[in-house]
Amino acid sequence: MKIDDALSLIREIPDYPKPGIRFQDITPLLANGEAFISITEKFAGFADSTTLVAGIEARGFIFASAVANQLRSGFIPIRKAGKLPHLTISESYGLEYGQDTLELHIDAISSGAKVLLIDDVLATGGTICAAIELIQRLGGQVVHVLALIEIDGLPGRERLNAQYPEIQVTSLVVS
Repeated sequence: MKIDDALSLIREIPDYPKPGIRFQDITPLLANGEAFISITEKFAGFADSTTLVAGIEARGFIFASAVANQLRSGFIPIRKAGKLPHLTISESYGLEYGQDTLELHIDAISSGAKVLLIDDVLATGGTICAAIELIQRLGGQVVHVLALIEIDGLPGRERLNAQYPEIQVTSLVVS
C-alpha cells in the first residue's frame, strides 16, 4: 500500500475528547495490515539495525516496537511514571493543564547508542523533549524523531528545532 493511502485511513473525530479538539483516530490505520506495514517500513527507512528504537507510551509503542522488529533492533519503552519495574530516571514536563513525568530504565541505553525516537503525535513538543532528555542523560544519541501526525498550529516542531537543532524531525502527516 502506498504511504498516502495508508495515511488517508486516519479519521478526524471533531470535538473529542472535548469541544474544539480535532482528535486524529489512527485505529483504522492500525486495523489495516497493509497500511500498518507501509507506515512502519517508512519509519524503518530512517534507521539501520545498529539503531535502538524508542517509543513513547502509549501509541508510540505500537509503531516503535514494529519498527524495531523490522530492523532486528532493540526496542526501548519510555513510560509514564511508576510503570517500569526496575530502577529508573525520570523527566517531568508541562502539559496544557498540569504536569506529567516520563521514565526510562537506568540500563536501557548504552553510552553512545544511536536512538530513533518515535511517537504518534507531535503537538507542543513537551513529551518528546522529555524523552530526548532521558535518552541523552543515559548517554544515548537521538538521531531522528519520527511522528505519525504533527498538529498544525502548535509549536512542537519549533520547540524541538530550538532545543535540539542537531536532531532531524519528520512527521508523515501535518493536520
